[in-house]
Amino acid sequence: QAQLAEFGGGLVQAGQSLTLSCVNSGRDLRESGMAWFRQSSGKEREFVASTNWRRSRVYYTDYGDFARGRFRTFRNNSGNTMVLQMERLNPADTAVYFCNADPGVVGPTTPGEYWGQGTQVTVSS
Repeated sequence: QAQLAEFGGGLVQAGQSLTLSCVNSGRDLRESGMAWFRQSSGKEREFVASTNWRRSRVYYTDYGDFARGRFRTFRNNSGNTMVLQMERLNPADTAVYFCNADPGVVGPTTPGEYWGQGTQVTVSS
C-alpha cells in the first residue's frame, strides 16, 4: 500500500512561484501512475497534472488546461517522489492540492487508489 504525503504548500502573492512535493513511503510506485488534483472551497475536484510510467524509466506527463505552460511536474530518480513546480500563480489557483497514485495509469477522470492528505495553497491578490 502506498503512503503519500504532500509538502510545500503555503501562502504566496499573485505572480509568485511555489513547489510542491509528494513523497511516497509505501509500496514502490516507480512503475506506476501519480497525479496531482486540487479542490477549491465549494468546487469539484480538478485534475492538475500526472506522470505515468511508460518504459525504460520514461514517464508520460499530462496537464490540465489551466496548468499547461505554468506548471511542471516530474518524478525524482527513485520514482517515488513527484514534484509540482507552479509559476505565475493567481488567486484562482488557491486550493488544497492532493497527491494521487495507482499501480496502473491515472488520468483526469481516472484517479488512482491512493491519496495524500493534501496541502493548502493560498494565493493572495
